[in-house]
Amino acid sequence: MATPRTTGNPSARTTVKRSPHRGHYERETLDAILDASFVCHVGFIHDGAPYVIPSIHARVGDTLYFHGSPASRMMRHMKEGDEVSVAVTLIDSIVVARSAFNSSLGYRSAFVIGKARPVEDPEERVVAFAAITNAVLPGRWDEARTVTRNEDKGTMLVAVPIEEYSAKIRGSEVDDEEADYELPIWAGAIPLRTVAADPEPDPRLAEGIELPGSVERFVATRA
Repeated sequence: MATPRTTGNPSARTTVKRSPHRGHYERETLDAILDASFVCHVGFIHDGAPYVIPSIHARVGDTLYFHGSPASRMMRHMKEGDEVSVAVTLIDSIVVARSAFNSSLGYRSAFVIGKARPVEDPEERVVAFAAITNAVLPGRWDEARTVTRNEDKGTMLVAVPIEEYSAKIRGSEVDDEEADYELPIWAGAIPLRTVAADPEPDPRLAEGIELPGSVERFVATRA
């Protein structure tokens, strides 16, 4: 795998134009956002119509991977090697301003444009399968049953190079009109975070099977 770049040169398509001061083009910033979420939205044009489909994703070095059924509209499009856009958004807070107009969200978002390619090399497919599995639940790949031949044949894995990209970040600060600061209206931010509840065992789980390390660690870090 190629070594991730640490700086970016935004293209005309990825340069942040609205609130440009919130644009970020460092690879460390982009990677942190991509890695903090395991759900992305993939945009593409198919038969002249625009589509946006959610998918589980994982980053390995300079490559984004996601997967799906070979029969799906999105995956049929990927076989053609056309460009796609991939977006990830993390909501960190609700920004409560004194006016409805200036109320907003604190967020981190990442945007990647690139040509999709089917992953066909057997070794790379294992890398992609493991990365996607561990993106959701770190360490789970080594605990679970391996992918069978039929499961492998029935799954299309796609790779998108991380070459054309940008990130955009808005903090939790209130940005009111100067005259509004004198109004007797509460303003501030409501921080948001994702938490994990207690694991619920499968009703058909055999007796004596302990909670696996991946699940235990995940819940402990998101309690």
